[in-house]
Amino acid sequence: MAKAKTPRTLKATNNQVITMPEAGSIPMVRKASPLNNSSDLEAKIRERAYQLYEERGGTPGHENEDWLRAEREIVVRQSHHQTA
Repeated sequence: MAKAKTPRTLKATNNQVITMPEAGSIPMVRKASPLNNSSDLEAKIRERAYQLYEERGGTPGHENEDWLRAEREIVVRQSHHQTA
């Protein structure tokens, strides 16, 4: 039969564990960029977020995820158009 291992003694360290905040618990700070100044950027994001909502069958409770996904898609799409 295998011998039981004795527990190791942990050295004291000053390392701190950093935990991520819950989604939506802190306000988002957006950097100023030409994309954020576009008058129709928010409308495009809103429209895409609503499309995502409909694609999920209109299930509530995913508004933030839909918005963030839509925002990423629109910003990436616009940045590709600007660099092309």
